[in-house]
Amino acid sequence: MNEKKISSFIYLFLTILFLEIVAKKMLFNHIFSGLWSVILFSLFFVFIFTLLTRFFKEKTNKILLISLIGVLTLWFEIQYIFYALFNIPFSFTTLFLANQAVDFANIAVGAIIQNMFGVILLAMPLILLIVFNKKIDVTTYNMKQKKTFLSLTLIAYVFGLAILIVGKSDINSLGYLYYNVSNQSKVIDNFGILTATKVDLKRVATKFEEKIILDGDLVIDEVLPEDFGFNEVLNLDELIENESNQNLLSMHKYFDSIEATNKNIYTGKFEGKNLIFILAEGFNSIAVSEELTPTLYKMVNSSFVFENFYSPVFLSTTGGEFQATTGLIPTMSILNTYTKTKPLMSYGLGNAFKKEGYSPYSYHNWTYTYYKRNISMSALGFDNYIGCNNGMEKLINCKWLPSDIDMMKKTVPIYAGEDKFVTYYVTVSGHAPYVLGDGNSIAKKNRDLVLSLPFSNDVKAYIATQIELDLALETMLAELDASGKLDDTVIALVGDHYPYTLSMNDINSISTHMRDDIIEVNRSNFILWSNDTEKTLINKVGSQIDVLPTLLNLFGIEYDSRLLVGKDILSDASGLAIFSNRSWVSDKGHYYSRTGKFVPKDGVKIEEDYVSAMNVRVANSFTISEKIINNKYYEKTVEVLED
Repeated sequence: MNEKKISSFIYLFLTILFLEIVAKKMLFNHIFSGLWSVILFSLFFVFIFTLLTRFFKEKTNKILLISLIGVLTLWFEIQYIFYALFNIPFSFTTLFLANQAVDFANIAVGAIIQNMFGVILLAMPLILLIVFNKKIDVTTYNMKQKKTFLSLTLIAYVFGLAILIVGKSDINSLGYLYYNVSNQSKVIDNFGILTATKVDLKRVATKFEEKIILDGDLVIDEVLPEDFGFNEVLNLDELIENESNQNLLSMHKYFDSIEATNKNIYTGKFEGKNLIFILAEGFNSIAVSEELTPTLYKMVNSSFVFENFYSPVFLSTTGGEFQATTGLIPTMSILNTYTKTKPLMSYGLGNAFKKEGYSPYSYHNWTYTYYKRNISMSALGFDNYIGCNNGMEKLINCKWLPSDIDMMKKTVPIYAGEDKFVTYYVTVSGHAPYVLGDGNSIAKKNRDLVLSLPFSNDVKAYIATQIELDLALETMLAELDASGKLDDTVIALVGDHYPYTLSMNDINSISTHMRDDIIEVNRSNFILWSNDTEKTLINKVGSQIDVLPTLLNLFGIEYDSRLLVGKDILSDASGLAIFSNRSWVSDKGHYYSRTGKFVPKDGVKIEEDYVSAMNVRVANSFTISEKIINNKYYEKTVEVLED
């Protein structure tokens, strides 16, 4: 008597459906919203994979089926762990970013351990297949069956295509999302990981660019006119009139549609002073303690105090760096193009200050080529950038993990004698993994200072690494004081991202308020400190992309504020923090893109079209950032006009 077997078609359908549902729940914390379209568009792959695993001899088919489920499982696992770490899906553009795969691998083990339940759950179909593979029917299809499944594959494809084409001009339709929006989280949520992978590969191959949405009825910025004038440089009317390139023309028109930010009472406040800008590895407000990190505490709570500041994660350190030094939104595609083409960043940190006679310096106490900084630092105007293996190893011990204290002690005397300097640091002592043993030499070094704290060992190790940053700042201030430059120097510091290898439970165990894992987990501090500046509270929402325009205005450097996504936090422009999945926080409330829910602040009245208008503004922020980089917009406008 022949034992009844399960058709490979049924097994593939159930497996793919299971993987997509589990991924949807773990990535976006819901299942049913958009599930019908995930199922529909997954059928195409089910038919193809069934045909593939019933095309050859039975033994070969079985090997193919197990291999295929193995590859699918691995791919879903990668997406899950990557999203758990960076809050964005993996994209194939990531492969072209130097060291990103290595960086991911170094912290992936900890993430896998933290998310072991999800990892095991996603592996269940593969485990069941290996154990019960004899119960799966993979007998070779005859010609008629092959033709039938080929026909079903074509029908599934055509049906899906029809759904996409119908109404694709509607901004809320599936077709618009599929063809026009560079939002992989939304694509995965509405189509599934398999379809999103197909879309991602196609967009990498075709160098996809999202289109700018121009609508004269939308309020892009809420700027209150002042008597100080505006931060604008370009004559956009003239550029529009003389532009023949349609891509550049659309950009000119977009910039012309938004208001420049006002100059204000803070414009030029720091004119002539020096600037030290620090991108601090893993720094977050949870590390600030009057007892354990007194220098950080002093700097956070004096001079300008930003009470609603965020450091959104955009693909680890490189995303945080791009935001803070360019005032633009980073995506994996943007970062890839940025490091490949080396566009001149006219308003980049080094270039903007060099034009005012500042001597630029840039230091990193890890490998100088990491994230292709040997290219990006030059684009920003730091041609004498020094990291490990191109000079830093002569100054400090570059063995992992190097000390931020050593870097400050050895480098401050190099530039402190300059008349005017702008210095950019990327620190590394705060890097994961956060362990108290041999896995992290900095945490081990400061271990005795944190052992008695009432937190988990992971949190203790994290604080230990931030103590090193605190002592490095203390060293830097002492060196500046000794050189007589302390009163003439402004210190700006932001974290590159929150310590995302810590669990949410760990983060909330030390946070002063409960944080969600989408928006509030990114809440942090922006240190903007000067020895002679009185404490000034800033309640407006801001984020890393606002740092550069804020500094340019404070130092009295002429720039066109319309050409930066970020806005001067000290201006009258409305506050906005944008996150990688297109959630956002404004001065009026929180918007969660996963659910489409807007939570207004208490007592705030919201206009009828406010949320839709803000979503357009956020979408355009991603689009225009990419277009600026892809089209080398500054070189073709700002540099030409200034010359």
